[in-house]
Amino acid sequence: MGFRVWVLAGVAGLCLQGQWFAGGGGGISTLSADGQTRISGTETAISLYKPENGPVLHMFAGRDLTNYFSVQGSVTRNSNAFSVTGSRTAAGVEATFQQDYRLRSLSGGGEGMFYFRPRSSRFRPYLSGGVGFASLRATAGGVQIAKGAVQLPPAKFDAVKPYWRTAVGIDVAVGQGWMVRYSFSEALTGNPISKQLQPPGARALADFQSIFGFLKRF
Repeated sequence: MGFRVWVLAGVAGLCLQGQWFAGGGGGISTLSADGQTRISGTETAISLYKPENGPVLHMFAGRDLTNYFSVQGSVTRNSNAFSVTGSRTAAGVEATFQQDYRLRSLSGGGEGMFYFRPRSSRFRPYLSGGVGFASLRATAGGVQIAKGAVQLPPAKFDAVKPYWRTAVGIDVAVGQGWMVRYSFSEALTGNPISKQLQPPGARALADFQSIFGFLKRF
């Protein structure tokens, strides 16, 4: 009985000193690349994909539980172009291609945020980490290069993968409950692009995001 009272008192204390916030922003998304080389006595095969930077939109809402710890949920959408290149030489015959794609990602999850200064401070740097799920969908564009009897990857492929996200950032108060937020994050997830390479790649997909935005505390 005493333990339950202690837990309820602790939860009530957090609720009383908590404060809701919500906001959003945009920035740049950078995806990691991957590739593979396979050399044998009968053939040589090389594959890789090269991503380009793309726009990202980030929306979030959460609650300050204490002066130094908050929780938030977020939804993120980004779009990145990338090109897949494959080359295979066997018995003196070469087959090479390069094809363009567009990857669209929609992710959502939750995270804990550890602040290094109290809520009364104007400048509040933080470190955060959390988990969620990302829906990834790639659609092919034009074939830039095709030489020989090539076997192209699928014109469309998609996947839903869990991710782990870490971020560093800072909130800067600008008055009347409004704050400017900058964050730099890395989200690691399974890589559906690498599975389409021949030979397939082995690296996880890392999504680096640099985001500027605003938030309002209520």
